[in-house]
Amino acid sequence: MKRKKQQRHDDEIINQFTKQAIPFATLPGHLDSIQLLIELSGVSDSDIVLDVACGPGLVACEFAKIAKQVKGIDITEEMIKQANIRQKQLGLKNLSWDVGSVLPLPYDSGSFSAVITRFTFHHFLDTEAVLNEMIRVCTKGGVVLIADPVLPSEKVDAYNHMEKLRDPSHTRALSFDQWEKLLNKSGLQNLKRTEYYVEMELEKQLKTSFPKPGDDEKIREIFKDDIGVDALGINARTVNEEIHFSYPISIYVGNK
Repeated sequence: MKRKKQQRHDDEIINQFTKQAIPFATLPGHLDSIQLLIELSGVSDSDIVLDVACGPGLVACEFAKIAKQVKGIDITEEMIKQANIRQKQLGLKNLSWDVGSVLPLPYDSGSFSAVITRFTFHHFLDTEAVLNEMIRVCTKGGVVLIADPVLPSEKVDAYNHMEKLRDPSHTRALSFDQWEKLLNKSGLQNLKRTEYYVEMELEKQLKTSFPKPGDDEKIREIFKDDIGVDALGINARTVNEEIHFSYPISIYVGNK
């Protein structure tokens, strides 16, 4: 039963992100703050990096400008096609890509000195298992870095309801308390957290999303009702008659 549930979810991710592959790579905000990830990871020209659920390679390509070698893995073939295109456009030679699942990661233990992932954990059914896999393939003393939306406990359910409507492959963003428990259990050392915000305009975001028919109107109403309330935790507001909002992204970094 668990395997069937995972397969159905994987199929939904592939369905969503095959359609999102090109718009995801060009949506304003998705290139923001990658330099911050690089700085916090401490990656240098001696590091071998794995980007888990790498999407169209935005993060992996930037890390490849610094690292010795970078590998990206994603379950969606169309995303890897876009990653290859980006790599060629940038003329990067120290990159390679795999189409595959993150459970388990198809790599030997201790294969990478830095294991990173961005905007992915809210798509995983078993976040603890994925984190454990990231740690397994990391070298002793290496870096594990995760960037994902994180919200206060009192706002996370409303946020997840909205995001599930927008993107049916969304499972759940975790609260600050849930992340603290997960990371403390993981055994990672020297844990640090910082945060930043990804600024979005609602209609542009909806154009790059593929909600079920009719759910786009539900999403608009949810945002309108949240202006001045902030039950979603994303500071929905009106700017020049457009609805803008801010994804609250936390970056967690630790050593194996």
